[in-house]
Amino acid sequence: MRTITTTEELAAYCAEAATHPYITVDTEFLRERTYYSKLCLVQLAMPGKTDEGAVLVDPLVEGLSLEPLYDLFRDTSVVKVFHAARQDLEIFFVDAQVFPQPLFDTQVAAMVCGFGEQVGYETLVRKIAKEGVDKTSRFTDWSRRPLTDAQKTYALADVTHLRQVYEFLAAKLEETDRHKWVAEELEVLTNPDTYITAPRDAWKRVKTRTSSGRFLAIVRELAAFRESFAQERNIPRSRVYKDDALVELASNKPKNHEELGRARLLLRDARKGEIADGILRSVAAGIACANDDVPQPDRSREKLQVNPALADLLRVLLKAKTESAGVAAKLIATASDLDEIAAGARDVQAMRGWRLEVFGSDAKELCEGKIALTAVGNDVKVVRV
Repeated sequence: MRTITTTEELAAYCAEAATHPYITVDTEFLRERTYYSKLCLVQLAMPGKTDEGAVLVDPLVEGLSLEPLYDLFRDTSVVKVFHAARQDLEIFFVDAQVFPQPLFDTQVAAMVCGFGEQVGYETLVRKIAKEGVDKTSRFTDWSRRPLTDAQKTYALADVTHLRQVYEFLAAKLEETDRHKWVAEELEVLTNPDTYITAPRDAWKRVKTRTSSGRFLAIVRELAAFRESFAQERNIPRSRVYKDDALVELASNKPKNHEELGRARLLLRDARKGEIADGILRSVAAGIACANDDVPQPDRSREKLQVNPALADLLRVLLKAKTESAGVAAKLIATASDLDEIAAGARDVQAMRGWRLEVFGSDAKELCEGKIALTAVGNDVKVVRV
């Protein structure tokens, strides 16, 4: 098992990889103690049936630059193959503002090829490559050196088997002409907005039971401070304060350090110093927020008048269409999507792109009374009215 530890070695490997139609890529990282993922290992493999063209790249070695790899990522003549690429892509985007182009995600491709929703790598390797994957090193500390032979074997398997999985799925997409389906799904993964959390928008991830605008204004300020503090110091949000403590602070609205000290859920380090001062400033800013700047809860779903019978018919239609297309129903539409469509909404994911082709168009016509459903043996068929 070859491990690359110098920029020169990496450049030579990437130059050779650039002569092939694709390369498989995976990473190992840690995120428990940092805001941004810490890249600990990169695995690469060129086409082939042996481990000869597969390498490990050690980004923790002093002096090694990943720029040759990023140049390969920019080379549009070579397909970069990942499985469940989102976290890998976030690492590369944060480090170098680069996305691999063109990109192929075998998890996305597998979903549109009938392997179910969010299918795991081990499942694909077992079904396609007829091999097993030893996952005993899954929860290892990848930042520790030296790596054991077991760790290296585990890491390399994530790119060597991926070659066969990719070739099978690429052929399947060619056969079914579903490349554009995958391309649509990958647009989200290569959009910088997917990986950028603006502090001012961080409050939208905090779950609360209160819809008071003033309360949400304090939540927004507290969440924005926490996000900025965590980003600047590269520490997890939870190290600043957790969501339950944030909600408690928004409810109690402490005005000084004495009142802040009475918080039940706040970590000890957050009761003093920069974090405590930031909390008090945030609470004050939320209280003083102008009325026209107060966040408004999303009440759009409350206004929906869902027709339960129509929603049930849409569920039957979805099952019939996805079985026919060989894709997972949840990939097309959620139960919430179906309720929204039954209530008259059309700006939902199920009514756009390739989903419109598979399900959305018929769903719209069913709602408009232009088609009906009938049972033919064990199958459900669409009948034009």
